[in-house]
Amino acid sequence: MHTHEFEVSVRLVRSLVDHQFPEYRDMALSIVEPWGTDNAIWRLGPDLVVRLPRIKSAVGQIGFEAVWLPRLAPHLLVEVPVPVAVGEPGHGYPFPWAVHRWLAGEGATLQRMSDPGGFALDVADVVRQLRAVPIDGAPAAKNRARPIKDYDSETRAVIESARHLIDADAALSIWKQALAAPAHIGEPVWVHGDLEGNCLVNDGHLSGLVDWGLACAGDPAIDIQVAWSPLFNDESRDVFLQALEVDEATIARAKGAAINQACGALPYYLNTYPLIVERSWHKLATLGVDAASGQVGGAR
Repeated sequence: MHTHEFEVSVRLVRSLVDHQFPEYRDMALSIVEPWGTDNAIWRLGPDLVVRLPRIKSAVGQIGFEAVWLPRLAPHLLVEVPVPVAVGEPGHGYPFPWAVHRWLAGEGATLQRMSDPGGFALDVADVVRQLRAVPIDGAPAAKNRARPIKDYDSETRAVIESARHLIDADAALSIWKQALAAPAHIGEPVWVHGDLEGNCLVNDGHLSGLVDWGLACAGDPAIDIQVAWSPLFNDESRDVFLQALEVDEATIARAKGAAINQACGALPYYLNTYPLIVERSWHKLATLGVDAASGQVGGAR
């Protein structure tokens, strides 16, 4: 999926685990699909999971999750990964890597929810709980948790890069509305930064939240953008936004963040990660951005 991506094979993972954590030597390894975009993920026995960065830019996630997940978990009423160990580079693999506890559940989809409105309330509760965590020592805002103006040029560039696939003028109009919206007032708050694709459900209900690599103290609008993802329908989206009492400025900035994410992901993963492409088409269509003429695959 990426330039300069490091190939992670079962043989490599077996060698790293057996050499550095011999107590896990007899535990079976199986690939977890779909893989993350940043990490190769392997299940280790019934209770553990191994996460190995595939690209250099993801390496910092290992140390961040080891430090911060145990601090954030007590504030949340949903399961988050429990770091067990951090591995070292070896056997030709150049990065640190992690072993976490396995969280039961499946990737959230509308079809797997027993009550989409209840799911929306559960996600809103997690967002609210996260916002209440003290930000002392938290990483500064990064990625789309930064002020909108800080990634203006980047967003215009990804919109242009997707022009052959989408109505770029419609996307740019939404982005300009985000730029014009008032900035977040007050202190930054803890945000997950990437809720879409990282919510787990068990027995139809939200049960876990994984992949915390983008978490930081930033603009709360970043966690609102999930409202336009395939995890929500029209009714549950309204439930989510009303539960969090989201104001118009935050909605505008959240839509801007969604435009940045979807317009960047769509062309980047077009031929490598169908699930992300599907999510991007859905998000753009829900925001009112149509596929470009001739792009029938984008019609949803």
